[in-house]
Amino acid sequence: MKKVVLSVTNDLYTDPRVDKVAHSLEKMGCEVLLVGRRYADSPVLPPRTYATRRMRLCFRKGPLFYAEYNFRLFFLLLFVPCDILVANDLDTLLPNLLVSRLRRKALVYDSHEYFCQVWEVVQRPKVQAVWHRVERYCFPKLTHVITVSESIAEAYRKEYGKQVEVVRNLPLRSPEAETPVSRADLGLPEDRKIIILQGNAIHKDRGGELLVEAMPFLSETVFLLVVGAGDALPGMRERVAELGMEDRVRFAGRVAPEQLPLYTRCADIGVSFDRNVCLNHAYSLPNNLFEYIQAGIPLIVSDLPERRRIVETYQVGVVLEDLRPEAVAQAISRLVSDTAFYALCRQHCREAAQQLHWEKEEETLRRVYLPIVHNENTDQHS
Repeated sequence: MKKVVLSVTNDLYTDPRVDKVAHSLEKMGCEVLLVGRRYADSPVLPPRTYATRRMRLCFRKGPLFYAEYNFRLFFLLLFVPCDILVANDLDTLLPNLLVSRLRRKALVYDSHEYFCQVWEVVQRPKVQAVWHRVERYCFPKLTHVITVSESIAEAYRKEYGKQVEVVRNLPLRSPEAETPVSRADLGLPEDRKIIILQGNAIHKDRGGELLVEAMPFLSETVFLLVVGAGDALPGMRERVAELGMEDRVRFAGRVAPEQLPLYTRCADIGVSFDRNVCLNHAYSLPNNLFEYIQAGIPLIVSDLPERRRIVETYQVGVVLEDLRPEAVAQAISRLVSDTAFYALCRQHCREAAQQLHWEKEEETLRRVYLPIVHNENTDQHS
């Protein structure tokens, strides 16, 4: 049985993509270890079928965190039993690459973002230069590369001339019969139209602030539900208080991945409003789009190429070019009031959900991993 070690820089609690990859690898006959970090306030992980290891670090963010994490990860990977290493995102790639070459182990790079074009990196040129240097050192040495959208894949192909596979971050297929959960069970209003924004990275310019500012232009019957974590949340809470709208907005915080669909299915409209402030936003294909579709709720998205492609291909909602609060409120009101169009979008969501699920996307993942698992000499270190 091949031993696979996946590494990430988060605390493993809400990373459904890596969890799905781990389960997929188990189905391929692999023994999996997932390595991440542990914060002082990290929730206890629920039982999993694969092993996990969370490192306690001295630093929580910034250059010292990345230096400490990469140093610790390098020595962990140097000695842990393994056959295949999986680096998730650029901030874990260097130690994985070095160990893969020292130990002659297969390496897969799974890039969840267009890392050097992430807004938090772009706005700090010195930091961006460091990550670019790491990427330019590592990328030419890679054999197996996966990413989450065709736009990011094409950018990497052009820059490095490498084959890059696309494995979108799709949710697991919803079972046909599910235990019903009511809004009352989740403490949500039963007599309002619920707009949901969910995600593990509700940061600046990712739609949260915009939705709060749009609320005063909407009917009292509209309720905003925010599920997830991110650095935009403190400012959003403060603005909600300033507007006196605490009774129309709820911040549910981080919830376990298995709990998230319960909230999504109780909503009426899902939103994904990243602004085009950097290439990572422009090229991103967030998993919340597909979670909304699996839940059967129409969506409103900002006019970015990957999102437009999904909405227009499957006819599951509205693409919004104008991201002023008034325009956002108008789009929400229109979708809520046009019952025929809303019903059609819901029907299209149910149809699209039959195609847009992890079990189908997993086929690409298997094409990447199975030759490595079966020692078919596809890696340069074989």
